[in-house]
Amino acid sequence: MKLSREEVQRVAVLARLRLTPEETIQLTEQLDHILAYMDKLGELDTAEIAPFTHTTELHELREDKVTNQPDAEALLANAPDRDATFFKVPKIIE
Repeated sequence: MKLSREEVQRVAVLARLRLTPEETIQLTEQLDHILAYMDKLGELDTAEIAPFTHTTELHELREDKVTNQPDAEALLANAPDRDATFFKVPKIIE
């Protein structure tokens, strides 16, 4: 895929980037090389390769269990005002 300078300038405008003419030329070349490499990768036959979701080995994860049971009295100990087991806050909507 060959990118034009106009396409790079359009993307730069959308990304709110101010590119000098030299930067536009350099970026056009770099993006063109990246897209050419992606086209090359797209030509590979991957029919025999099994899909995977993790790039590293999965380790056994610990069991998900609650270790600190909520205690309403402890949680509300520093509350300036409360109503039973709830924080009491000033009304802000009329």
